[in-house]
Amino acid sequence: MFTSRLPAALLLTALMVLAAGCGEGAVQVPVPHPDAATARLCQGLRLPEKVHEQERRDTSPSSPLTAAWGSPAIALRCGVPRPAALHPRSQLVTINGIDWFGVPADRPVTFTAVGRQAYVEVTVPPKYNPAGDVLIELGPSIKATIPAKPEGQI
Repeated sequence: MFTSRLPAALLLTALMVLAAGCGEGAVQVPVPHPDAATARLCQGLRLPEKVHEQERRDTSPSSPLTAAWGSPAIALRCGVPRPAALHPRSQLVTINGIDWFGVPADRPVTFTAVGRQAYVEVTVPPKYNPAGDVLIELGPSIKATIPAKPEGQI
């Protein structure tokens, strides 16, 4: 299901979200620990009640930095660290003005919005392919709340 190219923390996040998303109740989504300025940006993120026709679910632990929809869960974490595999020549997908970095590159499961003053990570289970549809729905909230970094910075 996952390739060995996934960083350990990313693999753990994806596995926890996928495993927890199979049942009912709150979805286990690890809470990121950003600096205070980034946390303030993330707390202002106004996310939709439905994504890809999936209802929003509670996350555990409860945090304004995380969100989830559906089962298995589409999970969002705002204020995550810069992806370790991201470099200036990384292949990005631009959807409605948001640049996304997908890992693994050959079958993205986790995307990170880059080029913003806070990194926003979205884990999309294969059930919801094409994953770009999910990113299209979440993009306006991210674009409206998380300012872009200066030109050329990812």
